[in-house]
Amino acid sequence: MTTPTGRAGAIAAIVGRTPAESTVNFADESPKSVFGSNTFSLSVMKETLKPDTFQSLLKTIQSGHKLSEEVADEVADAMRIWAVSKGATHYAHVFYPLTGATAEKHDSFYENTATGEAISKFKGKVLVQGEPDASSFPNGGIRATHRARGYTAWDATSPAYLLEGVNGNTLCIPTSFVSWTGETLDTKTPLLKSMQVLDKQARRILALFGHKEIAHVSATAGPEQEYFLVDKHFFYSRPDLQAAGRTLFGAQPPKGQEFEDHYFGVIPERVLAFMCEVDRELYKLGIPSKTRHNEVAPGQFEIAPLFEFANVASDHQQLVMTVLKKVADRHGLVCLLHEKPFAGVNGSGKHVNWSLGNATQGNLLDPGDTPHENAQFLVFAGAVIRAVDKYAGLLRAVIATASNDHRLGANEAPPAIISVYLGDQLGDVFEQIKGGGATSSRSRGVLHIGVDVLPNLPKDAGDRNRTSPFAFTGNRFEFRAVGSSQAIGTALAALNTILTDSLDYVAGKLEGAPDLNAAIQSVLKEIMDQHGRVIFNGNGYSQEWHAEAAKRGLLNLKTTAEALPQMLEPHVSEVFEKYGVLSHEELHSRYEIVAEQYIKQVNVEARVGEEIAQTQIFPVAAHYAAELAAGAAKLKAAGVAAPTATLHKVAGLVADLEAHISQLQEVHGAAQEIGDWTYKVLPALLSLRKTVDALETVVPNDVWPLPTYQEMLFIR
Repeated sequence: MTTPTGRAGAIAAIVGRTPAESTVNFADESPKSVFGSNTFSLSVMKETLKPDTFQSLLKTIQSGHKLSEEVADEVADAMRIWAVSKGATHYAHVFYPLTGATAEKHDSFYENTATGEAISKFKGKVLVQGEPDASSFPNGGIRATHRARGYTAWDATSPAYLLEGVNGNTLCIPTSFVSWTGETLDTKTPLLKSMQVLDKQARRILALFGHKEIAHVSATAGPEQEYFLVDKHFFYSRPDLQAAGRTLFGAQPPKGQEFEDHYFGVIPERVLAFMCEVDRELYKLGIPSKTRHNEVAPGQFEIAPLFEFANVASDHQQLVMTVLKKVADRHGLVCLLHEKPFAGVNGSGKHVNWSLGNATQGNLLDPGDTPHENAQFLVFAGAVIRAVDKYAGLLRAVIATASNDHRLGANEAPPAIISVYLGDQLGDVFEQIKGGGATSSRSRGVLHIGVDVLPNLPKDAGDRNRTSPFAFTGNRFEFRAVGSSQAIGTALAALNTILTDSLDYVAGKLEGAPDLNAAIQSVLKEIMDQHGRVIFNGNGYSQEWHAEAAKRGLLNLKTTAEALPQMLEPHVSEVFEKYGVLSHEELHSRYEIVAEQYIKQVNVEARVGEEIAQTQIFPVAAHYAAELAAGAAKLKAAGVAAPTATLHKVAGLVADLEAHISQLQEVHGAAQEIGDWTYKVLPALLSLRKTVDALETVVPNDVWPLPTYQEMLFIR
């Protein structure tokens, strides 16, 4: 019953492809020579601006001083001259609406004069403020559809950059996005507000420890990005990947990730060529790409940058996702950022490493060699513990999406229970505090390998825990539960805000205390007594932990439908309003937006699942069943005993397929509330999947219409 399906042609095209011509040669063009070349950086500003203008702008960037109109004009003109000299014809206010994606509207530098000549212009007021249409972006009921005005405001703390295109370049200016009535409609504005209030409370704590010179305290972040790569030929043969970002069907291949040979393995040549070009593009944009490697699942990879200020890291993370997709296309690949594009193998996360510090006191989450003696560190670390426990529901809610639900709790991702891993050394110190006072710290030690030619290795004082959603990793916390496709600004704004609340609380306990050391011991013991339940250093995957977490009263919110209402809890709304990060209305609008996006995502999955099953799988399977029946009838007519086991199996699966399609259509058509989509539509889609996947294992390979897991994960 051989019928062309396109799969054979796709495989032949991949196998016979000509590798992309080399575009990267770091021998002739070193990373150092290109780093930041497309960024209007501080060094470029210093070269192109008058000294007093540069100093004024520097005060705005470093301390938030208001920028005068005159300075804005000079900066805009210098920015224009720099961009035009690099081939830019347009500029764009880049912003980050609540879609999770990046948005931009391009405007030309050029205007015509009275004599018909073209001149380039860029004034300060245009740099500082833009006006995109705000009516078509998610707003959660804040704005009526017919009210369209919105504003973008230049974020001077995040460098403008040049985005190169095939036929022209564009000056991109990072901005905040707000409505005409002032409500925030993006992820950047709350992040900037949270960083501002965090600075204020952190300085209060530092002042208590006698610091006189206290520089601006900033949250910092370094988000790791996991992703899959598949060949374009396979991608465009999979309607589910195109529409939903994940495979709704696919039988498990004979080999998956069980050999654990892909993780940190030799990077395939085609992928390495892609990675090298990604690095070069990121270097040009001033993004410090540091690490690249194979991830656990076949076809899965990771890139990680160095730490930056949280708002810059957030902007750069959006750029990283853009660059990954753009460069993949040049190499005939598609970059999949969905958290779980393939069932049965590891999904993808975006581990957000988060800390805070400044230029005068350094990293405030660095414990030093003897953390039990580092009271300043213990105060900041204790504040984090209190914040995570008190607002665990919020942290689960801000990483809740339809796609991340498929990943959380699986064997490669942390469970939905929010807990804090401290490690052996720090965990022991806080247990001592709980018992009345810390007097010692476990030493780092030395690891003796036992081979003479190998050096003795300095050993960290604690191991790492890959099952923890919020783990201390030496001088920072790693929020491992964030999804690979998510914008990190929302999670960072939440972390900064809840830490602000805890620092405010602790400062209030310590200020005016007659004995600071005694007061520190008292407040840290109180934190451990009331919030120490959130600390867990064991295996987060174990059933024992789930039972223990329930005893401790920790939330286990496995789905978005369960997690999302946490955003509306009174204490969550109060903390955001108290520090001016989000109003009650703005927070509620975000709840509405995430709920709506969840429903839309599952709706798309249901529709495309029905379509594939009805128009691609059913005809092939039914035709094969008919062929088997006809063959059996002919054998019977010839007096030969016909084998019918396969016929009965296929016929039964075809009947099941038809029933499951009808069941999905029924629950899909009736779904209204978010719970309907979670507990009715998704289970119906999963039941349909099981039948389709079973058919894939019995229908002849040459007629199966969809590229298989074995092909997509291993052929590149």
